[in-house]
Amino acid sequence: MKKGIHPKYVKATIRCACGESFESTSIKPEIRVDICSRCHPFFTGRQKLVDTGGRVDKFKRRMEQK
Repeated sequence: MKKGIHPKYVKATIRCACGESFESTSIKPEIRVDICSRCHPFFTGRQKLVDTGGRVDKFKRRMEQK
C-alpha cells in the first residue's frame, strides 16, 4: 500500500437530532445525523414523517384537491 494517501481515523461523536449521541471512528471528529436507531420508525414501531422541504404537505394538498 502507498504511504501518505490514507485518511487518519479518529474517535468521532455521532449526534442525532433526537438528542442521542454515541462514539465511533471516522475521518471526521463530529457527525450530525437526522435519524438514528433510537428514533427510526423501524426500530421504534412508531410512525415518524421526515419532511424535507415540505414534500409531505405538498402531497397532502394535492390529494385533497382531487
